[in-house]
Amino acid sequence: MVQQQKIWGVAERHKNTINKVAPGDQLLFYLIGELIDGQQLESAIGGQAEVASDVFRDTRKIFGSGSVKKKTETFPLRIKLSNVRLFTKEIPFKLLIADLEFIKNKRKWSGHIQGKAMRMISEKDFKRITRSAE
Repeated sequence: MVQQQKIWGVAERHKNTINKVAPGDQLLFYLIGELIDGQQLESAIGGQAEVASDVFRDTRKIFGSGSVKKKTETFPLRIKLSNVRLFTKEIPFKLLIADLEFIKNKRKWSGHIQGKAMRMISEKDFKRITRSAE
């Protein structure tokens, strides 16, 4: 996401998923537990936003920080965001797993999230996660 421009973009291979998103939908930002500068970061939920537009295509390069793949990918399928809220304290994802309905296999939970640009969850799971941010 480009915070200043309030845009979320995904790769072409995630076309079917992003096309299910509509203005007014709520998004949560999942932060992948990555090794950055020799430090292992924990997977976490880092914020939320509201979808403010229909999907549109734009190949201008506006994303660029992070991994090598992010530096070369344009993420051309995009939506505009509003009401972006970055949590003052990220929510460690492992603390949420036991209570989330969309995570069916609690032992191999990463398969429910990683490799997906977006994942639909129930309103009940959304509320469980956002309550943790308060």
